[in-house]
Amino acid sequence: MRHLIRALRGETRALWDKGRALWGETGAPVSPGPGRRDRALAGVLVPVAVLEGVLRPDVPWRALSLVVGVGLIATLLWRRTRPLLMVLVAFGTLLLSQVWALVLGGGQPGLNTMMYVLLLPYALFRWGSKREAMIGLPVILVPAVISVPLTSTSPGDAIAGFALLFAAMALGEALRYRAYARARQFEQVKLVEREQLARDLHDTVAHHVSAIAIRAQAGLAVSAADPAAAGEALRVIETEASRTLAEMRSMVRVLRRADERAGLAPLPLATDLDDLRRAGAGPAVDVEITGDVAGLAPALSTAVYRLVQESVTNARRHARHASRIAVRVAADERSVHLRVSDDGDAVHPRTGGSPGYGLLGMAERAGLLGGSLSAGPDPGRGWTVTAVLPRNGSAS
Repeated sequence: MRHLIRALRGETRALWDKGRALWGETGAPVSPGPGRRDRALAGVLVPVAVLEGVLRPDVPWRALSLVVGVGLIATLLWRRTRPLLMVLVAFGTLLLSQVWALVLGGGQPGLNTMMYVLLLPYALFRWGSKREAMIGLPVILVPAVISVPLTSTSPGDAIAGFALLFAAMALGEALRYRAYARARQFEQVKLVEREQLARDLHDTVAHHVSAIAIRAQAGLAVSAADPAAAGEALRVIETEASRTLAEMRSMVRVLRRADERAGLAPLPLATDLDDLRRAGAGPAVDVEITGDVAGLAPALSTAVYRLVQESVTNARRHARHASRIAVRVAADERSVHLRVSDDGDAVHPRTGGSPGYGLLGMAERAGLLGGSLSAGPDPGRGWTVTAVLPRNGSAS
């Protein structure tokens, strides 16, 4: 009996925790306001509702139905930014009209055009928070239930109407879940790209700091001319260099996954872009470099290589019927410009198959270095990726 009570308590606590999590879930990350399509939809619905209210012979409470049917169209404009408020306004108005019909008799005021109110439950579950959805659900269902006896709806029509209502809410919830999943995937790609950049920066700085430590140790060994001053300065250099190296290793150790080991191979630089001509199968790669790329900072030079490498990889993977990939890198005193283009079919996905190697990860890397990246199809055929990275940019 005790075990049964404990199990029930555990299940109750789990349900309570899930309910609290749902209650605290926020709304959609991006809720666009009224747009051109919304205004066009409202512009079409208004004359349609007016024509129905004027010309249809069996409209109950014609004036009231016309006012309600036309007035509630405005709720569609703010259904994304204020979904719960619009549901309260629309379905609260429908409930008041039902009370009107019950008190004064006659049919329920309304128009057939008011089928547009189904967009509001959809918007509530698509753009609103779980708390708003839980509050709005009874507000939606009460007028729907009352309308069945008021309108003398047959059981089949009532079932079809409720099925349509719940389908609208289910569609909103499904698209909301998809949007959240996609946002989480994007965040994961960004995190992976930041981790990769942190590794590159760590390896670059660690190389230079190691050299400082070695020189400091050598200076200690030959500091016979002024042992006191030179020895003390070299001790400070060695101490600070070793401390910096230890701290950076500790930082990146946290970033790395437990099953990975630090790579010992030297980092690729912009001067190594010619290697892409021989790497991988697929269209031929033509590399042209102008300007002094050998003098780029190691972090920037590695970023240039990574962006070009990922662009070439995506082109080889997705550019159907391509025969050539052109890589152009130009460095001047202020920035580095790179352009990767192919002559494949223009209509095809170019997002990459794995996180970190898609356009999102490339744009994230360019942004972290203070630059910008754009990609898109060319007129006719082909796809082009362009990026601009400042020479003095830094990851932040």
